[in-house]
Amino acid sequence: MPALLVGVGVLVPLVYLVVRAFSAEPAELAAVLWRWRNVELLLNTVVLTVGVMLVTSALAFPLAWLTTRSDLQGKRFFTLLGVLPLAVPGYVMAYVLLATTGNYGTMANLFGIELARISGFWGSLIALSLYTFPYLFLNLRSAMAGLDPGLEESARALGYGPRRTFLRVVLPQLRPGFYAGALLVGLHVIGDFGVVSLMRFETFSYALYLQYASSFDRVYAAWLALMLLGLTVGLLLLEARLLRDVLFHRTGSGTQRMVPAARLGRWRYAAYAFVGGLLLVSVAIPVLTVSYWMTQAVDLQPWGQLGEALWASVSASAPAALLCAALALPLAYLSVRYPSTASRGLERAAYLGYATPPLAFALALVFFSLSTAPVLYQTLTLLVIAYTFHFLAEAIGPVRSALYQAPPRVEEAARVLGRSPLGAFFSATFPLLRRGLLVSVAFVFLSAMKELPITFLLSPIGFETLALGVWSFTNEALFGAAAPYALTLMLFSAAFVGLLLLQENR
Repeated sequence: MPALLVGVGVLVPLVYLVVRAFSAEPAELAAVLWRWRNVELLLNTVVLTVGVMLVTSALAFPLAWLTTRSDLQGKRFFTLLGVLPLAVPGYVMAYVLLATTGNYGTMANLFGIELARISGFWGSLIALSLYTFPYLFLNLRSAMAGLDPGLEESARALGYGPRRTFLRVVLPQLRPGFYAGALLVGLHVIGDFGVVSLMRFETFSYALYLQYASSFDRVYAAWLALMLLGLTVGLLLLEARLLRDVLFHRTGSGTQRMVPAARLGRWRYAAYAFVGGLLLVSVAIPVLTVSYWMTQAVDLQPWGQLGEALWASVSASAPAALLCAALALPLAYLSVRYPSTASRGLERAAYLGYATPPLAFALALVFFSLSTAPVLYQTLTLLVIAYTFHFLAEAIGPVRSALYQAPPRVEEAARVLGRSPLGAFFSATFPLLRRGLLVSVAFVFLSAMKELPITFLLSPIGFETLALGVWSFTNEALFGAAAPYALTLMLFSAAFVGLLLLQENR
C-alpha cells in the first residue's frame, strides 16, 4: 500500500497536468503551441544545457584524471576540494557572481577592479558549470579508478601509441561514467530556475515562472511544463539509447590490477595551476564574497528574519525527510526481496518524480490541489508532500544498498522462532538498515533545505525559507541582506558534502 501510494502521488498530478494542457479549444491550443517564443525558449534551454555539459567536461575530466591516474601530490585533498562546490547551490553561485562583479561588487570594493556585471547566457553558463561539474567529476573519477591497465598494455603491445591507446581504449571505457554524470548535469540545467531567473536568461523554467507570476494562463503554463518535461524525458531516453548493449567488464581469466600513476614531469606546475584556479573560482571566491557581504549587512532586520527562515526551512524539510525514509523502506524492500515487473515499476515511478523538473512538478500539484482539494493549496502540508514525492528517489538508494547487505536468512530465522512477519522484520532486519535510513533522511533533509522552485510555487503566504531569502534579496540586488541566508545554506550544504564523502569511504 505505501508503494502504491507513491505511484499514485507521482503519476496522478502529472496526468492531471496533461489533462489541463489539452482542456482548451483547438484554436487556443494552436495559438499556444505555434508560437515563435516556444522555439526561442527551446533553443535557449538546449544551448545552455549543451554549453554547461561542454564546460563541465572541460573542468571535470582533467581533474578526474589528475586525482586518479597521475602522480600529483595531495590527490585525496584535491578530491575533497573538487566536491566542495556542491556546497554552493546554483542560485547562491549566481548570487556570488552578481555580488562580485559590477561597479559596487566585491572586486571593485576590495581590490578596485571593476568588472562588467555578468548576466544573461554567460552568467547562467558560468554559475551552472561551477555548481554542477562535481557531478561529472565524481562519475568520471569512479570510472577512471576502475580502469583495467591490462587493456592498455595489450593495445600498446599491438602497436598503438599513447595517443591512439587513449582515444581507442581508455575513452570508450569512460562512456558509462560520462553519460551518468552528463545526465545529472543536464537534468539540473533543464530544471534550474534560480540561476536563470537571477541572470535574466529565458529558458522554459524561467518562462514558466514568469507565466505563473504575471498572467497565470493555466493552459500555456501547463504546456510550458509539458515542454520542460519533454526535454527531460528526451535526455533520459538519449542516455538509455547510448548505453544500449554497452559492455566493458573483463571476460577472460585473470584479475584486475591497479593503474600505475602517470608521471607529470614538467607539467606538474601546470596541473597545480589548473587545480588551484578551479578551486579559487568555485570555492574560495564564493566564500570570500559571502564573508565580505556579511560584514556589510548592518541592517538588523535580515538577521532577525534569518532565524524565522531557518525554522521555516527545517519545519518543511524535516517532516519530508522522515516521510521519505518511511516510504522508501517498503519500496526498497519490494524491489530487493520481491523483484517483479510491478515492484520495479513502482520504484521507477519514484525516480520519475525526481527526474521531473521541479517547476513542472510543482505546477502539476498546483493544478491538482486546486481541482481536487483546494484546502491544501499554499499549505505546509502540500509543500511537505511535494518535497516527499520529488526527493523520494534520493532516499531509496541508501536503503536499497543496506537491504542488499542484510541477509534474508536472519529474518527467516526470526520467523522460525515464532515471530510474525512484521515482528521478524523489525527485530531482525530493521536494525541492519539504520545506517541506510539515517543517510536517506540526511540526503532528503539537506536537499529540501536547498530547494527553491517547489518552495516558491507551493509555500504558504508569508512562508520564507533560506532558499527564498537568498533568491528574493539577490533579485533586488540586496547582496548584504542575502549574505546571512547564503552562508547558512552553504554550511548546511557543506555538511551534506561531508556526509557524501563519508558514505563513499564506507
